Amino acid sequence: MTALRDLTLDDQLCFALYGASIAIQRAYKPLLDELGITYPQFLVLSSLWESDGQTVGAIARRLDLESSTITPLLKRLEHAGFVRRERQADDERQVVVRLTEQGHGMRDRSVCLPMRLFEAAGMTPARLIALVGEVTAFRDAVVRFNAA
Repeated sequence: MTALRDLTLDDQLCFALYGASIAIQRAYKPLLDELGITYPQFLVLSSLWESDGQTVGAIARRLDLESSTITPLLKRLEHAGFVRRERQADDERQVVVRLTEQGHGMRDRSVCLPMRLFEAAGMTPARLIALVGEVTAFRDAVVRFNAA
């Protein structure tokens, strides 16, 4: 086994995950450009496709981002007609985000994204799903470690 001090950059999981993330975004970019959205906007829409009518704070927590990062994304998505933001009547500090008809329709149009990833990876969907499970378990372990 290689001593920790002898690990090269290519031996480090953080670098592999970083590179994989960049590669995925590059694979998605032409398709996202055709759809007229950015990758972060796609993530916001994906969160709303899972559960429409979320608060800005809930979306931020789901994506592990700050609300101040989500707000400009939501403004652009609203301007493009994909979402609408509504202040809660009982608590005006809370802003609820809902998909518009166009936002719902984008879900069907964006199915090409995971298909592109399956194609680019040359792996079966089952293998990629298993890989997602492994990476998620790793992420959750690191989050728990950081919280301790």
